[in-house]
Amino acid sequence: MLFLKALSVFLGTVIGVGMFGLPFVALKAGFLITALYFLFMCFIVILAHYLYGEVVLNTKEKHRLPGYAQKYLGEAWKKFAFVVMIIGLTGALLAYLVIGGQFLNALFSSYLGGSPVLYTFIFFAFGAYLVFRGIKSISEVELSLLIVLFIILTVFLIKAFPFINVEYFKEVNLKHLTFPYGVILFSLWGSTMVPEIKEMFALKTREVRKDLKRVIFWGVLIAAAVYLSFIFIVLGVSGPNTSEEAMSGFSQAVGGNIIKLGFLFGVISCFTSFITVALALKKIFWYDFGFSKDLAWVLTCFLPLILFLLGLREFIGIISFTGAIALGFEGIIIIFLYKEFLKKKFSRKMNPGLYLLFAVFILGIVFEVIYFF
Repeated sequence: MLFLKALSVFLGTVIGVGMFGLPFVALKAGFLITALYFLFMCFIVILAHYLYGEVVLNTKEKHRLPGYAQKYLGEAWKKFAFVVMIIGLTGALLAYLVIGGQFLNALFSSYLGGSPVLYTFIFFAFGAYLVFRGIKSISEVELSLLIVLFIILTVFLIKAFPFINVEYFKEVNLKHLTFPYGVILFSLWGSTMVPEIKEMFALKTREVRKDLKRVIFWGVLIAAAVYLSFIFIVLGVSGPNTSEEAMSGFSQAVGGNIIKLGFLFGVISCFTSFITVALALKKIFWYDFGFSKDLAWVLTCFLPLILFLLGLREFIGIISFTGAIALGFEGIIIIFLYKEFLKKKFSRKMNPGLYLLFAVFILGIVFEVIYFF
């Protein structure tokens, strides 16, 4: 049961708002190119998380990435890691607010009235409350919501299957070859949960390393399977009408009760990610920078809300930048962290092959900059 709770917390973070940008990515680059990216990126993400996991497991103190960076790399790296994680996690929380509010509005505005901004505030209020409560309450909620999410996805697939047109999967566009990288990395990344999972296991099991690796491995693979299923459904039904957030284009093709299921699926997946990512960011402020628990909560939850109110609401731009740039730099920090960790803890050198992982993250950042301009 503990493994399922830990897996549900990890999946609740990973399976989130990034999913809704993936069908649009597949439309632009092609389904085949997107599927190949997933095969490659699953390996990259699992490896990077394993490296970070080794550092977390072999360090007694409670930290998050900036704290580990300070311990093994120095003060400058702590500040760099802090900036990178603030950008990355705040960008993710902002994306959850943007899409979560839209999905709530689509579900309930026809019955209750109200604007998308109002529903964003409702989404924010429930999420911020659970973040304030902490990991125990979240793990219970995550497991229940994850079960509901998979039931809805199964029904969604069955209901939408008759509308799927296989011709939509044949297009390949090399002009957008690098476009999927940032969004797919964003959709699979869950390193913020590695210390959380360790804390969940540490008091109740002696096989923490084995259990943590199982959570990472199965979490990333299950997330990828869910994403590919979702792309298959939405792109197969919507085709050239696939929208940036997936659901509005899908609704034009099918309408009715199926789209309501889709919006409900969207709300649940965004909500579960919001609370777990926000909890991780709160602990960075709390553990690594010494803020009080309540101040850490305020900074975590209200910064993305302020950015939303300032008008930063372009969904694909947010997750693509966050994935390729912020998470790319986070991956680079993890590699150098692991390198110094081995040197200081075990007097060992890092396998030179891991520098290929470094090259992947660097190229991803370069590709994103080139594609943007």
